Amino acid sequence: MSTPWFTDRWFTSPHNFAEEVRAGLQFPEKIQFHDITLRDGEQQAGVVFTKEDKIRIAEKLAEVGVHRIEAGMPTVSKSDEEAIKEIVKRNLGPKIFAFSRCMVSDIQRAVDCGVEGVVVEIPSSEHIIELGYQWPLQKAIDLSVEATRYAKEQGLYVVFFPIDATRADPNWFLNLIEQVATHGHMDALVLVDTFGGSSPHAISYFTRKVRERIRKPLEAHFHDDFGMAVANTIMALSLGVEVAHVTVSSLGERAGNCALEDLAMALLTLYGIDVGLRYEKLYELSKLVRELAGISIPPNRPIVGDMLFKVESGIIATWLARLKDKRPVELFPFHWNLVGQEPAEIVLGKGSGRDSILYYLAALGYNVPSEDSRVDEILQRVKERSLAKKGLLTIEEFKETVEQVL
Repeated sequence: MSTPWFTDRWFTSPHNFAEEVRAGLQFPEKIQFHDITLRDGEQQAGVVFTKEDKIRIAEKLAEVGVHRIEAGMPTVSKSDEEAIKEIVKRNLGPKIFAFSRCMVSDIQRAVDCGVEGVVVEIPSSEHIIELGYQWPLQKAIDLSVEATRYAKEQGLYVVFFPIDATRADPNWFLNLIEQVATHGHMDALVLVDTFGGSSPHAISYFTRKVRERIRKPLEAHFHDDFGMAVANTIMALSLGVEVAHVTVSSLGERAGNCALEDLAMALLTLYGIDVGLRYEKLYELSKLVRELAGISIPPNRPIVGDMLFKVESGIIATWLARLKDKRPVELFPFHWNLVGQEPAEIVLGKGSGRDSILYYLAALGYNVPSEDSRVDEILQRVKERSLAKKGLLTIEEFKETVEQVL
């Protein structure tokens, strides 16, 4: 019997693969990851990537196997432009894109960088056009037509990126898209939830409405302001959207974007869809980006959190001691090796139990029988020390505690 929910590398719910659950799914034959860490990721307040940083991240993204890299926006700075040119020159494997405003001059800068494709942005909600840009509505249409047509003439793959699409009036939005598709050019259209204000059910509705009128390949670019970016992206992909815009560890404007690691692992383990990444490099990639961005993430963050495979709770530690070398996916939904994490480890703190103390006593060479009352004394002192410290004990601190008791 096939059990795609249970392998030696992961153990998720069999309900994910129930016929009733999968009946309505329309995932495309091939899903591409379009990484925007070097552009939208850098828009996170306080994050600055140098030219050398961008090259290192691009090389690591290529090593992981992402399909497309949005290397930056040439008009932001001379350094960004030089970084894009260098990334293109290195021929890393993924297709390299630039990001541009709907301006011919911006498109020309992208062409000069040697990229294969360009993501062309324009505001698509009437309120942003009129209040934010203070433009007449027709100007947005005219600029979009002119810029996308010029990009096509220059031989670029043109991805049209309508800002704030999910909050735009549907009729105005679809009219804009149809005019650009008819009079300008687009090879693909991005469904853009700029402010992360859509639920998965709303994304389903929005995607279906766009597909009814627009016969172009679709891409998904969703922000994470309500923690919905990954779920929204999966919803769009399940309706036939072919490209997911992602950032490493959800880096990006405000609350960030759809996390590359979360989406890749969800598709693999919950839907049985392998997008061809080197999953064992995900933790390594996240650590590099965090280091270069100068940011930290919650230690229990999904997939790449540094404490994700650290076990303090007494009962779970007991299970880990028994199952770590036999069937660790009983305790975690996926094996640490799958994403390149360090092996699961029992740690000592206020939540520890007797078995954790016995485990470390044996590991450190102390000959203390399990029935010895001093085990309970050590446990009590570990709890007290952890409470006073408001943290976990180091091995040295545990040894000190043991010596005090013994």
